Amino acid sequence: MSWLLGSGGAWVITNCGRKLRLLDDPNDRSSHRVATPKGGGIGILITFIFISLLFSIPKYFWISSAFLAIISFWGDRQEISPNFRLSAQFIAALILLVPIATSIPFSHNNASNPPYVIKESSIFICFILSVFIVGTANFYNFMDGIDGIAGITGVVGFGLLAFYAYYSGTNPDFVILAVCMSLACLGFLPFNIPTAKVFMGDVGSILLGFVFAGTVVYLSKSLLDFFCAASFLFPFYADEITTLVVRVKDGDRLTRPHRRHLYQLLANEYGIEHWRVSLGYGLSQLIIGVSILLIKNFGILAVISALLFYFCCFIGMSCAFRKKLLL
Repeated sequence: MSWLLGSGGAWVITNCGRKLRLLDDPNDRSSHRVATPKGGGIGILITFIFISLLFSIPKYFWISSAFLAIISFWGDRQEISPNFRLSAQFIAALILLVPIATSIPFSHNNASNPPYVIKESSIFICFILSVFIVGTANFYNFMDGIDGIAGITGVVGFGLLAFYAYYSGTNPDFVILAVCMSLACLGFLPFNIPTAKVFMGDVGSILLGFVFAGTVVYLSKSLLDFFCAASFLFPFYADEITTLVVRVKDGDRLTRPHRRHLYQLLANEYGIEHWRVSLGYGLSQLIIGVSILLIKNFGILAVISALLFYFCCFIGMSCAFRKKLLL
């Protein structure tokens, strides 16, 4: 069912996107050359709402996510100011966080340092986690710039979350939700790769980033859990952070559209086919995620050390490709 809904939404927008004024016209910052329907992620949104209602996902979780996705779908049809968009994202994040921020034990869980309930620092924790959730939603959106990358990342990222949630013994409804989100992305992919007939749009990419981050928070009973679960989206975090540093260093206006992510350079300046770049990101995401799962039992220092190592490798690779373009 999830696969069919993800596929069906993409099919509808592919055929009706022009009539619905859901069209992405190319410009000098785009990685595509012809006007293409966008908003194909509507099937992923329908999947999310359907599964949430069917399997009793907490109301604060699915209502906040659906609220943001609907606003994002509106943004696919017409321009929305960045201030309004960001305000809506933080409102949605707070709706999601307030009911759970005071009940998630967010510390090391062992005999010498038992878990504690966040009460006194709940406002600070809500702020940090809201930045993480909103940041992840936007990172996912910014990284949705070439054919296949958002869909493949969704398949792998939510697949890893489902595996992690299952073996962590958490709420089985969230295991099902993660599996279904992965399948919905899989259903969308045939319409977006190897050559896009439709784009996911903000309705899909922002929803996926928001739900991914919210699920990470929900699954995190300790900092170790948090770093492990968040690592399942590592390539997106690494590319966005390194690109942000490069743009700040070069004095770019951060609100200005660009195509300076590493994945964009590989697809545009280096001329590598979109599907190859997207598949490469998906494979690296899977390898890193599995490796983190394998070393989780060695503790948080081992996990953080591994992630720092991967990040340094990504920085080295990014610098090498960027430097070559300057020669």
